[in-house]
Amino acid sequence: MDEAVTNWAGNITFGAQRLRVPTSVGELQELVAGSRSVRALGTGHSFNAIADTRGDLVSTSALPKVIDIDRQAGTVTVSSGLRFGEFTGALHEAGFALHNLGSLPHISVAGACATGTHGSGVRNGSLASAVRALHYVSATGDMVALARGDERFAGSVVALGSLGIVTRLTLDLVPAFDIQQWVYEGLPHEALRQGFDEVMSAAYSVSLFTRWRTDRIDQVWLKRRVGAEGPRPAPERWLGAALSDGARHPVPGMPPESCTPQSGVPGPWQARLPHFRLEHTPSSGDELQSEYFVAREDAAAAFDALHEVRERIAPCLRIGEIRSVAADDLWLSPACHRDSVAFHFTWLPDPAAVTAALGVVEDALSPFRARPHWGKLFTTGPESVRGLYEHYGRFEQLMAACDPAGKFRNDLIRRYFA
Repeated sequence: MDEAVTNWAGNITFGAQRLRVPTSVGELQELVAGSRSVRALGTGHSFNAIADTRGDLVSTSALPKVIDIDRQAGTVTVSSGLRFGEFTGALHEAGFALHNLGSLPHISVAGACATGTHGSGVRNGSLASAVRALHYVSATGDMVALARGDERFAGSVVALGSLGIVTRLTLDLVPAFDIQQWVYEGLPHEALRQGFDEVMSAAYSVSLFTRWRTDRIDQVWLKRRVGAEGPRPAPERWLGAALSDGARHPVPGMPPESCTPQSGVPGPWQARLPHFRLEHTPSSGDELQSEYFVAREDAAAAFDALHEVRERIAPCLRIGEIRSVAADDLWLSPACHRDSVAFHFTWLPDPAAVTAALGVVEDALSPFRARPHWGKLFTTGPESVRGLYEHYGRFEQLMAACDPAGKFRNDLIRRYFA
């Protein structure tokens, strides 16, 4: 490429020969059919080389924008390159909502679904769990359409970009709803240990933010759904934590203007479920991220294991986050067949120190069969990852059938899949 292209964080410089931005599905089909090696870029919010290629890097952001709401079916069909923040407002205006959103509305719908990205909530599945159907361009340039119930569907949603270039997704909708968001500070670890499920079930969506430096959780973000009784106040104290006296950023000391409204001010789901506003850049991007999923019943023990090694990870940590994700049946989803709690780490931009910290985290979580997030940094080896997924072999067979020449594979995919 004439100009270096990096991911959002700047820690990955793509090695592609060309960056292609087709403006029609037909152009994309011709491009894929004529390419020997191709990968979809998304919005560049992955922190490893999962989107990289030595051939053609393709962005679907310039494809014709589609936001097609089917009121009778309760679905919306959207073009793959759309960011969530570009179509959720239209859903709300039409009286609909997605069941959940990630912390950033800036990410593309296809990239988020392909990597198993999620929000929080004990009853809320990952963003990919809302996918009812999808269309993608295959290795031969043909269009493939799959819907829930098709034999290959469960292996084709969280597919890491390895089956084709997704052009459209159809997502399940629910009736629109409002959310009140509060932040509590200083939740004692003992209260969390004694009632992990109680804490994580305290609202529609719950996020715990910790720097792993003390015996208290720095912040608890509670996103409560407004019921028929209307908005309600929050107590000043909750399980030993204090209600914040104003807006907060997840990273203590950072200005909160980029964050979604707090202090219990009710608002539509798409303006409260993310942590950050679409119109603001949440940070400089100068950071690294990792995340690991454990079974929900193991969450308290996993928390204790991380607490034991906190002095070895805190020095290079900007902030940690703990969220819950409901189980799904998607083969490569980190929440496949188990209700999960995800331990997220936002690191300082020090690759050597972070690599060492990842080893500490992964050793601490190994007894709990922790599954790493596909789009973030991890050092867990291929054989270990293989043992974490019941359908790993089935996915390899599906990938071989759909792309026998390996057109959509890159170094990371080849390392982890036969």
